[in-house]
Amino acid sequence: MRTLIAGVAAMAVMGLAFWAYRENYNTQTAISELTRLQGEIASLREGLSVLDAEWAYLNRPDRLRALAALNFDRLGLLPLTAYQFGAVTQVAYPLLPETGFSLGLTPIDAISNGGAQP
Repeated sequence: MRTLIAGVAAMAVMGLAFWAYRENYNTQTAISELTRLQGEIASLREGLSVLDAEWAYLNRPDRLRALAALNFDRLGLLPLTAYQFGAVTQVAYPLLPETGFSLGLTPIDAISNGGAQP
């Protein structure tokens, strides 16, 4: 009986050693994959910062102004003025088909009239 218990214990120790070896190998693989991914993320972030800098350089107001002036005849671009904007009361709010009421969006005039729908 004592030999059987010792044999089972030895098999359990070998099984646990095999399991620990396999888990250690899987952990090392995961750590190397994590290191590779972190390097890739750092590289992509660096590329993104370069693209952000390039975007900021290309969208300088003085450069865009010069391009608009250079291509005025072809594009017809004009600076924005205040009369080009509409009032909030000119916005058509969608109606719910079954009730005829708006979706809860009310123009400024309706708010000043006590919340009544137009």
